Amino acid sequence: MRRILVTGIAGQLGQELQQTLAPVGDVIGVGRERMDLTQPDAIRQAINEVKPDVVVNAAAFTAVDKAESELVLAEAINAIAPGIIAQECQKLHIPLIHVSTDYVFNGSQSQPYRETDPTNPINAYGKTKLEGEIAIQQNCQNHIILRTAWVYGVGGKVNFVKTMLRLGGEREEIRVVADQIGSPTCTADLAGAITQLIPKFTPEIAGIYNYTNSGVASWYDFAVAIFEEAKQLGWNLKIQRVIPITTPEYPTPARRPAYSVLSCGKISAVLGTYPPHWRQGLRNMLAELYTQTYESTNSIRR
Repeated sequence: MRRILVTGIAGQLGQELQQTLAPVGDVIGVGRERMDLTQPDAIRQAINEVKPDVVVNAAAFTAVDKAESELVLAEAINAIAPGIIAQECQKLHIPLIHVSTDYVFNGSQSQPYRETDPTNPINAYGKTKLEGEIAIQQNCQNHIILRTAWVYGVGGKVNFVKTMLRLGGEREEIRVVADQIGSPTCTADLAGAITQLIPKFTPEIAGIYNYTNSGVASWYDFAVAIFEEAKQLGWNLKIQRVIPITTPEYPTPARRPAYSVLSCGKISAVLGTYPPHWRQGLRNMLAELYTQTYESTNSIRR
């Protein structure tokens, strides 16, 4: 079986990948303790100790607003570390699958971004992720850079879905931005795509790809859908109203692209199937999260 090294195992995608990849390889997950991405020597040592057949880099500094004030740390993790991982993969003659972001674009388009469209990030997070992409392209021939967007999942501590559920349980009214458009993407579907890519990987398919769930939504649309689906499952929510607001009404340290929809035609041709709709991904995620929450509550009561 292939030895698959997965970085960022504490994150929501890293947790999902450990489960999803298990049927196709021997998964070795590493976190900060074994591979500190701010320490180049630690990166090299971990990769050479594991001697993997493929590396999936799911680790990133994803705190978009914090990246504005913690630029050195964001650069170390998002820009420098991927280049070092790429160098080691090149030495070992193994492929690297790296997860990137829609934030490499500025969001000024009104049609889905293709992999070949010009990049122009408008915040520090996007800039550091783009630098990481460039470092990989310069240092490892056999790479797949997988740009995704609006990621959420059952794993991890915080994401938009979990935040909405928490707020929806505390408040009757929530205000959510309605003028930023993208494609909510469930980690289960993203991890599934990565799992399908690994056996298909050849030098001929190396390059940049987009992968998100299909369909588009605003953050407001996404929030409304979360509450609709959660209520059907039986979540105990107080929420009565979701109020749409504009980006200027919810200022943040980092600017966000107004339009983050990615074209997934290229990846669909490789996988032989189009990504499932974001609403289906949300429904599946909430059902799993509800089961975990319900079982946990019952266990405490018992």
